[in-house]
Amino acid sequence: MKPAIAVHKFASCDGCQLAFLAAGEDLLRLAEVADIVHFAEAGPVDPDAKVEIAFVEGSVSTPEDAERIQRVRACSRFLVTLGACATSGGLQALRNGADAEAWVASVYASPAYIQSLATSTPIKAHVKVDVELWGCPVNTSQVITTLRSLLAGVTPEPEREAVCMECKRHGHVCVMVTQDLPCMGPVTRTGCGAVCPGMGRDCYACYGPAEGINTDSLTRRLREAGLSSQQVVNRFRHINSGAPAFAHAAQRAAGEGDGERGS
Repeated sequence: MKPAIAVHKFASCDGCQLAFLAAGEDLLRLAEVADIVHFAEAGPVDPDAKVEIAFVEGSVSTPEDAERIQRVRACSRFLVTLGACATSGGLQALRNGADAEAWVASVYASPAYIQSLATSTPIKAHVKVDVELWGCPVNTSQVITTLRSLLAGVTPEPEREAVCMECKRHGHVCVMVTQDLPCMGPVTRTGCGAVCPGMGRDCYACYGPAEGINTDSLTRRLREAGLSSQQVVNRFRHINSGAPAFAHAAQRAAGEGDGERGS
């Protein structure tokens, strides 16, 4: 009997599920060794099926999400977060520092009908996560490699180094040095193939924080490049604002900005 796989969607844009579907022929070959029993975007729907591996896209943003993720965890041997929303809260986590009730009331005519939590949180804030795949969106290679590893009984080894290392391997000229662009590559984990610097653009941290980073040093460099305190904060409070390393860096930069205004 082939192992079963499920792909679940929570609060998200579906981009990471599309990266899964983009596997093409690899996805067809996967069907030879595993059964995809739940993947609403691709067709099969059985959210409560017992599975070997459950991929989860999206953050927990509603009371129903908070209940449903518990069922997903109970029905799966391995749980893999798929992308920035599931791994760090995603763009939705930008609301975590706001007054949720006031924000909803300002947008909707009948806010009483909106069932949402005050915060948008990553999956690991609610259940045990076995593997985290960062990215906005993740890339197809990440998904297939993780899937094959888990089916073979091997724990996947995630990418941890910074985008700068990827730039060096590809021979990309540093856009921070040559163009004075506010590149987030020094603190962002690789996995994207350094696609933005490769096109002469600055990295905007869609793959989350790398390992052993120095956000204070990058903050100083961004200031030297002419960014205001608020602009530095915005660089960290972006796609992965809920990631602790970026959240702390944004908080420190905001505090420094307050000091400047008070002087």
